Amino acid sequence: MKYSKTFLTAVLAGFLIGIGGMIYLSVDNKIVGSALFSIGLFVVLTYNLSLFTGKICYVLVRERKRNIINVIITWCGNFLGTMILSLIILNTRSGSGIKDKALAVCQIKNTDSYLSLFWLGFLCNIFIFLAVDEFKKNEHVLGKYLAIFLCVMGFILSGTEHCVADMFYYNVAQFYSVDMVMRLLIITLGNTIGGICSNFFAQKIA
Repeated sequence: MKYSKTFLTAVLAGFLIGIGGMIYLSVDNKIVGSALFSIGLFVVLTYNLSLFTGKICYVLVRERKRNIINVIITWCGNFLGTMILSLIILNTRSGSGIKDKALAVCQIKNTDSYLSLFWLGFLCNIFIFLAVDEFKKNEHVLGKYLAIFLCVMGFILSGTEHCVADMFYYNVAQFYSVDMVMRLLIITLGNTIGGICSNFFAQKIA
């Protein structure tokens, strides 16, 4: 995939994960919200879009240099996609309510320790790897899609940290600072290590 196409599909993926985040913040029932959040990953996988947390799981599989460049481009594209959606939302009648809820989410992250954010990012990408890998390899159509919905619900309800979802929360909350960038990078590192380790052990037991 050319880098320009990677960037475009990453922007779309970020936008779609943001859609999931928007739905989650718009409903009061966490179980319903987490289930509907799955729409984002469902569309990303169906259309083979570039999502950092999915792509990073396979970054060390063949063509490592190219893969590393691709995931960096993907991260940037995902951020832009969540930002575009956030700007749209903030110019609607729903904007203020969603922004307030996103601020509350961001406050929790900003009062957490860096170590906690890292491990929550690590755990999150175990869920994401399982969702993506099952979608790729499960021969049963129902199994493919159940994996997406159950794993997304799992990572949200257990309070783990997904860097692209967090990009959306920070963007729609307009909560920008050096500390925010640091926390987002730490979560990204956790997602990275969690995804790579998950794929490594999956290969070992296959």
